[in-house]
Formats: sequence, structure tokens, C-alpha cells
Amino acid sequence: MTGTGATVARAAIGGARPEFRISDGLTPYPLALEAMAARVAAIRAGTAEELVWFVEHPPSYTAGTSAGAGDLLDRRFPVYQAGRGGQWTYHGPGQRTAYVMLDLARRGRDVRAYVHALEDWVIRALDRFNVKGERREGRVGIWVADRATGAEAKIGAIGVRVTRWVSWHGIALNVDPDLSHFAGIVPCGLREYGVTSLHRLGISATMEEADAALMAAWDEVF
Repeated sequence: MTGTGATVARAAIGGARPEFRISDGLTPYPLALEAMAARVAAIRAGTAEELVWFVEHPPSYTAGTSAGAGDLLDRRFPVYQAGRGGQWTYHGPGQRTAYVMLDLARRGRDVRAYVHALEDWVIRALDRFNVKGERREGRVGIWVADRATGAEAKIGAIGVRVTRWVSWHGIALNVDPDLSHFAGIVPCGLREYGVTSLHRLGISATMEEADAALMAAWDEVF
């Protein structure tokens, strides 16, 4: 992100630090949807504070509002309608999913700036592992050069939903998931690109270290 872009994103969505919560074990995807919906309603009603919720899911495929049926290649894991924007995404052990529930009516009603800030958040967290994450025009998510193949690959996915100016869903960072599980879908509808992880890049980060990087990078963006 350029210096100007960082200034715009921070100005548009800045605010007090939300609650951060880390769930142990594997959180079933339907349970996460239910919990997010309840928290979003409470934030909107003014009875709960903003939340960034870190989870891992059992192996699951989730469909965004633009997901095409032909991009589900192998129904090997449970399939869920996510209700977020975007196409097909895999969630599973070894992947840190962060659900971000912010009051954008108070922070600034600019969804584009919000998504830009989420991207910057992941990029800055990756920088703490000396990994250069980048945006690509026309491609959603965060991209890196895969050392194993030399090609560009996605390391972080982004999908959001905004309900009456409260955000939900968020980002997914591949720390050390089973990358073969992505073969059951066309991730984000991009057939010509693969996926990678910190471990595939030779970085043996723990989930706790990934969480620490994300939490430290938060204040630089939001």
C-alpha cells in the first residue's frame, strides 16, 4: 500500500481497538455464522462492543454470493452458503480465520476503504515474517511468490459482508493448512493460480505467532 492509501484507509475506518477473542479447537462453520449474526445485531443495537474473532474451522467449503456451481469440483467436505461476498473458499485446520465485526457507521461508511484496510492488515502481518504480500488488480486476496513453484499464489483470502453498516466475515490466512484440500474448489474462481501457506514458504510459524502478528499489525491500520 502506498503512503497515501494507508492514510485514506486509516482515516476512513479508524477507531478504538475492538475486543479480540481467540477460540480454541475447531469451530463448526454454522456455529460461527450464528455467533457472528448475533454479535452484529448486538453491535448495531449498541449492546455489544466491536469484535475481532480468531477461529479455526473443520475442513469446509464455503460459497460466497458470486460462487458458481461449476467451481465446486469435489464435494469432499461439508458445503455452506456463507452469505458474504466473493466465490468459493476453503476453511480448515492450520488456517487462521479472523472474523471482523466493526461499526462502520461510526468508523466511516466506506466499504472500499474497509476492504483495503483488511488487505493492508494481512500484508503488514506477513511483513513480520519477512513475507512480501501484495494485492493484484482484478484478483481478490493477498498474493505472494511461491518458492516451490516460482508462480504467484494466494496466501490470504478476504470476504466481507456489511449489514446496516456493521461488518462481518473477514480474512483467512494460510499458516499451515493441508493445501491439497483446496483442490476441491476453484478458489475465488481463479483457475490459473494456486494457493500457498507460511509453511510452504519455509516459515514454521505457529498459530500463536500468526495471531500475535495480526494483533500487532491491527493498530498500524485501524
